[in-house]
Amino acid sequence: MIDLIAVAYITCADLRVVDGDTIKCDGQNMRLLGDGEPFVSGVDAPEIGRAKCEQEKRLGQDAKKRLQQLVKSPGIKIEDSLAVDNSDRPLVRVRLSNGKTAGQTLIDEGYAVVWTPGYKRMWCS
Repeated sequence: MIDLIAVAYITCADLRVVDGDTIKCDGQNMRLLGDGEPFVSGVDAPEIGRAKCEQEKRLGQDAKKRLQQLVKSPGIKIEDSLAVDNSDRPLVRVRLSNGKTAGQTLIDEGYAVVWTPGYKRMWCS
């Protein structure tokens, strides 16, 4: 028996990058999941606007630039997890044409880390 998993895709006329773990699709902020599951694991990148230090702001800008490159890749798809976070942002995966997620790519390349419940990352040292 084969289990089929339905995936809901989101189409954006206007796709922008807010920061290293948030995109904006047609005016709606959306939070990246990476390879995680809603409320179990996800992606956390340094802050830009609410950075606690200059180091965090610089790292956040680097993560944003890398995510901008990834979303400009041909053949990306935005997968809706059908869940929203505490800020009412849909939790989504940006799937690259090679099958990887943008979130996991950011983690693998050191621009972001895995988020889990209770997690608190300190980007300032």
